[in-house]
Amino acid sequence: MQLFRKISDFPASLRGGALTIGNFDGVHRGHGKLIGRLNEHAERIGGATIVFTFDPHPVRILRPEQCPPPLTWTDRKADLLAELGVDVVIAYPTNAQLLSLSYEDFFQQIVVEALGSKAMVEGPNFFFGRNREGNTERLSEMCQANQISFEVVEPMVSDGQLFSSSRIRDMIRHGDVAESASHLTHPYRIRGMVTHGSARGAEIGFPTANLDAIDTLIPAAGVYAGRAYVSGRPHWAAINIGPNPTFKEKQFKVEVHLLDFDESLYGKAIEVDFVSRLRDIQTFASATELVAQLNKDVASTRNVARHFAG
Repeated sequence: MQLFRKISDFPASLRGGALTIGNFDGVHRGHGKLIGRLNEHAERIGGATIVFTFDPHPVRILRPEQCPPPLTWTDRKADLLAELGVDVVIAYPTNAQLLSLSYEDFFQQIVVEALGSKAMVEGPNFFFGRNREGNTERLSEMCQANQISFEVVEPMVSDGQLFSSSRIRDMIRHGDVAESASHLTHPYRIRGMVTHGSARGAEIGFPTANLDAIDTLIPAAGVYAGRAYVSGRPHWAAINIGPNPTFKEKQFKVEVHLLDFDESLYGKAIEVDFVSRLRDIQTFASATELVAQLNKDVASTRNVARHFAG
């Protein structure tokens, strides 16, 4: 898979592929269905499967106060799309000039001139161009006029509701990480930089990596079982999100206790998958009671790991 951040870097050798345009935040199973059809079109025309996305989300430029936290960062999104068979991801730098283009100019400059697309696939709720004035009906007409095949892929539905990034975001906000994983193509993941904390975890026998500079949505407060990735290697971990009321600490933190791991992580960037929510944040009468519960959390995480491996 090739990732381009400038349309000018797109090589002529990749022109004539099958294209879809969208944000693809989280890369959920509904996106997977659409990409599956895009792959079929690419195979039919003998071209590349191309995803054109935006970095950042246009809402962050137009209405920053209304922009929700993302579910994926650009490189993670590209990796997830690559697993679905995408050959090329264009993460176009969103700016005022792009957002001011009419839908006709966007289509002509991007779809026709820059990419030379031969096929397009979109969902029914696709809008593009200035003020979202372009829709699938107008896109279909322009594709037909330019000999570009076009298909609208109906969205996936679960329990009468659409698979959507917004719905998954709500699940994660409520800590429903197992439910969100059933909608995503992979468990939900965050990344952050390991910084120095109070070292209280190490004092009671449970050292934690304190994550800072997290640029995606943080799940609800609670204790989770998951996997931490250090230099690409996975390690099962118990994850605490929220304050530590037992020690009268009110600061909201993300602390990751890696199982069977004793290397220093300070200053390193790590990624963390959330597999299962274990419990709510609790206040314990003493450090001894807290340690007893942390041992249970580790045991629960090991059980999740065994089930996950099976």
